[in-house]
Amino acid sequence: MARMKFLCDADRCIECNACVTACKNEHEVPWGINRRRVVTINDGKPGERSVSMACMHCTDAPCAAVCPVSCFYTTADAVVLHSKDLCIGCGYCFYACPFGAPQYPKVGNFGSRGKMDKCTYCAGGPEADFSTEEYEKYGRNRLAEGKLPLCAEMCSTKSLLAGDGDIIASIYKERVMKRGYGSGAWGWKTAYKETVSV
Repeated sequence: MARMKFLCDADRCIECNACVTACKNEHEVPWGINRRRVVTINDGKPGERSVSMACMHCTDAPCAAVCPVSCFYTTADAVVLHSKDLCIGCGYCFYACPFGAPQYPKVGNFGSRGKMDKCTYCAGGPEADFSTEEYEKYGRNRLAEGKLPLCAEMCSTKSLLAGDGDIIASIYKERVMKRGYGSGAWGWKTAYKETVSV
């Protein structure tokens, strides 16, 4: 079975936010929650880089390690998902995640912010595939339809890649060899405990 991964090539991202919009529209994500966001480092200065960030579906997910109710689980495709039925909204996952992926759906006092929400890699949740309950809680299950996450499919510069980790690494390696440099496969080592050898 494939090991699904994300990779954002910071040398290609143009901060268009198509990935953010695609995710919000595909899953009807409520106002105030962004399962994916674009962060720009050194904005307006030499060396400026933009990176599309979301849950990286880590090999050894820190969010799962700290969850007191074990609501996080890893699918056969190595996608890290969580059960909103088990989640108690404690926020430990938010603080443990190096990518800031889990988010509260509301602003307010502790206990009134709701259950955590995060990127699902367009893989739905623990409910039955294509069920109304799954869609309402987690959004569309594109992986069960044989499709990749819409954020990556909508990326106009193909900066954001999603799919089998070996294929993603080979695409990035080919790009680096063609252009002669690479600013690094952003987040890859942190999430997957390995480097993309070039």
